[in-house]
Amino acid sequence: MINRNKLRGLMAEKGMSQRQVAKEIGIHEETLYRKMRLGSFDSEEMQKLVDLLQIEDPAAIFFAKKVT
Repeated sequence: MINRNKLRGLMAEKGMSQRQVAKEIGIHEETLYRKMRLGSFDSEEMQKLVDLLQIEDPAAIFFAKKVT
């Protein structure tokens, strides 16, 4: 499961809206919302998010054991 709160927190730290993030990784805003809700990012999208948001510990976000 994805830790949505951490992912949203990183977006906020970088000053980026979900709309901006979706555009930067090449998906529609509604698709980003759905993928965050369902935790269904593919490996390419995860890598784009890691690069864009400079995620230091991707496993803590994309492979969270307990979702907050």
